[in-house]
Amino acid sequence: MTLGVRAIVENDQGEVLLVRHTYVEGLFLPGGGVERGEPAEEALARELVEEAGVEMTDRAELLGIFSNHRVFPNDHVLLYRVRGWRGVPATNRGEIAEIVWSDPLDLPDDATAGTQRRLSAVYGKGPAGLYW
Repeated sequence: MTLGVRAIVENDQGEVLLVRHTYVEGLFLPGGGVERGEPAEEALARELVEEAGVEMTDRAELLGIFSNHRVFPNDHVLLYRVRGWRGVPATNRGEIAEIVWSDPLDLPDDATAGTQRRLSAVYGKGPAGLYW
């Protein structure tokens, strides 16, 4: 089994943070894989600083666990909401091509299907579902 974490991070205008990776197409909620022996919330904190320069100042709220086996057999994604955060220098080494702030219900056309489904469900415009 593989395990990943993703986060909904909002700014003061109610926009959500999306990232564009250099190695895959589309806009994603920030996050990544949980390393062996690493607690999921620590993985989330690490990934947010690496990818987007977001440092959590409060604990994240777990919103759900979703199957992502369409992408990789037996993969699961934990979705968190991060309310308390501050900006810090991102530590990614060329992994992120772009950071985008977007209205969660009016996403750019190239937001991934999983990103669209999760934001639609969280913001009350779609079913929650069990799949990423």
